[in-house]
Amino acid sequence: MPWETGTGRKRVLAGVILLMGVSTTCIGLLPTYATIGVAAPILLVLCRMLQGLSAAGETIGSNSFVAEHSPIATRGRNVGIVYTASNLPPVLAALLVLWLTTALAPEAYESWGWRVPFLLGAPLAVVGLYIRTRVEESPAFLEMRETRTVETAPIRTVFAEQWPAILRVFAMAAVASLGYYSLTGYFYSYMTVTIGLSSSDALISNSIALLITFFTVPLAAAASDRVGRRPMLLLAIAVSAIVAVPAYLLVGVGTLTTAVIAQSMLGLALGLVFGPAGPSYVEMFPARVRFTGASISYNLAFTIFGGTAPLLATALVTATGSTIAPAWYIVIVTVLALLVLWSMPETRHRSMRDS
Repeated sequence: MPWETGTGRKRVLAGVILLMGVSTTCIGLLPTYATIGVAAPILLVLCRMLQGLSAAGETIGSNSFVAEHSPIATRGRNVGIVYTASNLPPVLAALLVLWLTTALAPEAYESWGWRVPFLLGAPLAVVGLYIRTRVEESPAFLEMRETRTVETAPIRTVFAEQWPAILRVFAMAAVASLGYYSLTGYFYSYMTVTIGLSSSDALISNSIALLITFFTVPLAAAASDRVGRRPMLLLAIAVSAIVAVPAYLLVGVGTLTTAVIAQSMLGLALGLVFGPAGPSYVEMFPARVRFTGASISYNLAFTIFGGTAPLLATALVTATGSTIAPAWYIVIVTVLALLVLWSMPETRHRSMRDS
């Protein structure tokens, strides 16, 4: 989307959280199929698309906003703290679902209990909107507006001038999205359906893994302020490739202990990637096309690799008969990403202002 055309980081971020809150709350209020028929799944898909649209602007928008406010020496750490916050809601959601499924009878959960997590989106969005409307606009954007250098056709400029940056951010986001959606979107069904683990054990092990990611992200981001984004990213992606197959083999043992160990390995690798990737996404592009360029690259990767991860993983298991086939897919993607990122420039000392 052409984020640079005068709207400003602040207004976009306020609109993003409002859209996310409205679409999430609407899911909790949707009538059932028995009430309105085929309109129910159509409305659900529409709400999910709006959620996806808002998420598209949220990650890069918040990363850009924080990076442009931060001093160079602590930019990675600051972005990492914001970026890691996105890993906390899935943990809280998993624990909430675990509590609801335990506290409610199956009939009550299927009738109305599942709506509770979605309805919580309304008050959370109000709080987020209040905070975002009271922060100051990004210094980099204010400078562009004052000097009248705001890009009028950012999409065209990005594709005409920024192909190396597009490919590198795409590679980073491919690894991050595949790891994230494999862990949060596929592993629960993989453990319960394919491996036969109980739903409570699957939720517990998944929550522990995401907590490890939560704590690893800011540490890895802070480390990238000292040693550089490039070495941290290359190390993290290499770790992701190394642990994928052993993690899937461990999960296949079918116990809570091995599930915790396996997913913790994946969660640690994911956190190591997220840490330096967060600031790198926005450091790759100049301020005049930063929001647009990073958003396009990031969201293409998340659509192609993240959005298809659960479905493709299931298809690979079915086609090959091997429960570790998805792990080899992760290895292939991470190795290709390493090849793309091997020549990436170091960006930790780049100014966030075009001047």
